[in-house]
Amino acid sequence: MDLTSRLDEIEERYERLSVEMASPEVASNPDRLRQLGKSLAELQEVVAPYRQYRDALRQAKEVRSMAEGERDAEMAMFLREEAEVAERRAEELLARLEELLVPKDPNDGKDVLVEIRSGAGGEEAALWAGELFELYRHYAERHRWKTDVLYASPSDLGGFKEVVLEVRGKGAYSRLKHESGVHRVQRVPVTESAGRIHTSTATIAVLPEAGEVEVELRPEDLKIDVYRSTGPGGQGVNTTDSAVRITHLPTGIIVACQEERSQLQNKEKAMRYLRARLLRRAQEDAQQKEAEVRRSQVGTGERAEKIRTYNFPENRVTDHRVKVTLHRLQDVLAGDIDGFVDALLAAERAQQLVGGGGV
Repeated sequence: MDLTSRLDEIEERYERLSVEMASPEVASNPDRLRQLGKSLAELQEVVAPYRQYRDALRQAKEVRSMAEGERDAEMAMFLREEAEVAERRAEELLARLEELLVPKDPNDGKDVLVEIRSGAGGEEAALWAGELFELYRHYAERHRWKTDVLYASPSDLGGFKEVVLEVRGKGAYSRLKHESGVHRVQRVPVTESAGRIHTSTATIAVLPEAGEVEVELRPEDLKIDVYRSTGPGGQGVNTTDSAVRITHLPTGIIVACQEERSQLQNKEKAMRYLRARLLRRAQEDAQQKEAEVRRSQVGTGERAEKIRTYNFPENRVTDHRVKVTLHRLQDVLAGDIDGFVDALLAAERAQQLVGGGGV
């Protein structure tokens, strides 16, 4: 069904419900009256701009037709300008209608956890994971989001085997959700003496943060261990048992946090991480596609799998899903990824519009 047909269908439903609401039967039925009022208010959000859109199109067509028949050059120019104003207004209304018809992702308003893990490539992959960590930290700064490290497993050369970044702020999940997958880097590693280009990978998984109401953690389901925090290569960074490891016994999921000097703070962070992991698991189970979703989101980390390639010799970054290439790699590494994010969100909206759904 095309966009106009869907809008016509919504308007017809609005008219039917309006007639029903005016009937004596509904007037004497408070529950039905309340239900219809709610439905009409939701439909009105689409119907009103749709009618304005049609009016703008009609006005543009009429004025442009008048301009074509006008003999006075100054008046004809004035009419053409009026037609252009009406056409721009119609375009703006159409864009708004497309957004209104896209089904809302229930997670879009949530904060997120960004899991970054080194993939294929050994120490170079761990360094690459560290650069991706900085990329997303800078991206959060650009949007004035707050960040916090929930878990980190540093590598010997200063990268990360694994790091979990908490990102809090308006629109965080909606703009980061498409970053999940394998990020491939092509460059000459610092560990390469012969100057050859290597390909390494890191995987990203974006998890919506879960509230206590969404995920209930029963004390009897948790095994909580405390231990002494360590730095890269086993270096001690704390003289007390402040690090916390939590095992969720029913699922076997294990999370840990040692970033804070306080055991209580580390426990609170680990609990947030665990809730997010359990929420994602519950969502995947509900769709009966847990294995497929996990593979599609993260993959195995093999070099052949990728959603985005960062090529240093060519100063090029390519997103393979939307076929967008930018030749400003350092800007991207500094957090300038809105070009990719906007293209991915536009592709998502287009797919959802074709697939139906919405109001």
